[in-house]
Amino acid sequence: MQETVTTSALLDPSHSSVSTQDKSSTGGHTSSTGPQPSKPSITPVSAKSRNPHPGANFHRMRRIIAEDPEWSLAIVPLLTELCIQHIIRNFQNNPILKQMLPEHQQKVLNHLSPDLPLAVTANLIDNENYWLRCCMQRWPVCHVAHHGGSWKRMFFERHLENLLKHFIPGTTDPAVILDLLPLCRNYVRRVHVDQFLPPVQIPAQLRPGDQSDSGSEGEMEEPTVDHYQLGDLVAGLSHLEELDLVYDVKDCGMNFEWNLFLFTYRDCHSLAAAIKACHTLKIFKLTRSKVDDDKARIIIRSLLDHPVLEELDLSHNLIGDRGARGAAKLLSHSRLRVLNLANNQVRAPGAQSLAHALAHNTNLISLNLRLNCIEDEGGQALAHALQTNKCLTTLHLGGNELSEPTATLLSQVLAINTTLTSINLSCNHIGLDGGKQLLEGMSDNKTLLEFDLRLSDVAQESEYLIGQALYANREAARQRALNPSHFMSTITANGPENSVG
Repeated sequence: MQETVTTSALLDPSHSSVSTQDKSSTGGHTSSTGPQPSKPSITPVSAKSRNPHPGANFHRMRRIIAEDPEWSLAIVPLLTELCIQHIIRNFQNNPILKQMLPEHQQKVLNHLSPDLPLAVTANLIDNENYWLRCCMQRWPVCHVAHHGGSWKRMFFERHLENLLKHFIPGTTDPAVILDLLPLCRNYVRRVHVDQFLPPVQIPAQLRPGDQSDSGSEGEMEEPTVDHYQLGDLVAGLSHLEELDLVYDVKDCGMNFEWNLFLFTYRDCHSLAAAIKACHTLKIFKLTRSKVDDDKARIIIRSLLDHPVLEELDLSHNLIGDRGARGAAKLLSHSRLRVLNLANNQVRAPGAQSLAHALAHNTNLISLNLRLNCIEDEGGQALAHALQTNKCLTTLHLGGNELSEPTATLLSQVLAINTTLTSINLSCNHIGLDGGKQLLEGMSDNKTLLEFDLRLSDVAQESEYLIGQALYANREAARQRALNPSHFMSTITANGPENSVG
């Protein structure tokens, strides 16, 4: 019977309390009447007294069952975690980062949204992982190596480029770009824009008598308002080193007009003033923009005596001999190391001007004249210049209507020149005899590593033997790179007058 009561008390705590009260009251009554036996008496509990108030007992049971059996003090967030969560939620209105410990800063940066305003994050957050998330969210393909390996630099350069490519003069507010300059001036070093949109023009209403089917679709009229002027932008970028521009329009669709692809004189003068004032510019590229001789000379004139310019690329334009003479003058008044005039309209007089400057130049290492028409007269002039030039390493003359006379002089250059490492004569008419003469020149050359003679009518045997000589030169260069100390000791033993290069 005692076991039964104990079990009932465990299952029903209210019953246990009631039984205790009953015992205390019974005990009190017994003490008033007289002594009782020391043996405790157990009174059976009836079904009615076991649950006298079913409603009250039900609420007590609910309070007990409602408790969370999985609750534990261990899962209560720390105060620091709560503070970090609050900082993350309110970062836009109250950006707190520098005052925190490094480990807390990292937690905040890992959870910040990439959509925060640049006015908040640009000059405050330098963490590369945060800018990595920003880049990956906006662009599916990201080549961070093209931006110096910095995700933050990549984000601001590509963001600025997108704004420039979609800027419409007279429609877009210039403040969209100018307000960004204080945020990105310390991070943008390269600007590549392959599209400049012209202003929106409302077509003029034609009178009934003006309609004619004889109008030429090729007529071009310069727009009343030109493309976006880069003067303020370039002046605001204090670390700009490379400017790569194409005055073109992509996806014009049914709205095609020739003046969409027009690099106007006002564009040219504005751009020339901008690059002249940019004393940090090392690389300037203006390609596929219909730049003719006059515009090329305006651009080149602004680059004379530029303090740091190293590379000029004016390929795929309409530059002729006058523009080439301007480029030749630039070689004598700058530190230019790379000049690219590929796919223009340079002929023999322009090549002769370049050759005259090249003969006395001590800085240029790469000259690209492919897809012009300098012919043998221009090719021979360049070959004569290479007999005295001691700095050029790469020469590209592919597709220039060259033939055997040029090959004859180049074979003499190969025998004495010790700086050229790459020559391209592809898509010319060198011929069988010209190939043999080039092979004779290669027999005495130890520095040339690349020689492209594809589609130049050279015999297969000559091309094969030239390839074997190039392989030997490359292997010797590789050995010199692996054992520079041995190479220097050989030069010392032979004397400085016999050193290579």
